Amino acid sequence: MIVLTEQERRLLSLVQPVAEGLGMDTVRLRVQGGRRPHLQIMAERAGGAPTDVEDCARLSRALSPVLEAADPISEAYTLEVSTPGIDRPLTRPGDFARWIGHAVRIELARPIDGRRRFTGTITGEDNDGAHIELDDETKLVAAVHEMSRASLVLTDELIEAARAAGNLPPQPEDDEDMLADFEIDESDDEEEDPETGDVQ
Repeated sequence: MIVLTEQERRLLSLVQPVAEGLGMDTVRLRVQGGRRPHLQIMAERAGGAPTDVEDCARLSRALSPVLEAADPISEAYTLEVSTPGIDRPLTRPGDFARWIGHAVRIELARPIDGRRRFTGTITGEDNDGAHIELDDETKLVAAVHEMSRASLVLTDELIEAARAAGNLPPQPEDDEDMLADFEIDESDDEEEDPETGDVQ
């Protein structure tokens, strides 16, 4: 899977067994910085089966004691568990094969001829990696471990494919229900000034 830091690798080693125990796959894990770090986990039912809000909530509840015991992030942080969405990230070997014929954006960890970002259509995936026909009609072959990020491009064709598979998420007004969020606060003895935002 595409992970960027050693901290994310450690977190993934904690999250994956819990997700698998619930019949779910971890699609992406990211730690985003800030005064209160944000741990984002995207997950879906094994094999890409339709995934709903309750699946995310179950995973959140199961992860809570595991993460609290392991203490992988020293400061207070926010945990978000969500489904991948339609324009989903592609992070694992085999992900590209599921979406042949669809548009994708890729960013490589190391540039090729000075270029790192590519957009094109997935034409296949094999042991050499994902095969992409680029917009300029040239071809790119890259393995998942050579990418820093990759995701599908939202198109009418992709929406129709998601609808046919039963994976179409709620309409925009219901988007907040797609997240199962909670905060792990390890700063019980610290208070934040509501006017300045400073920690006292």
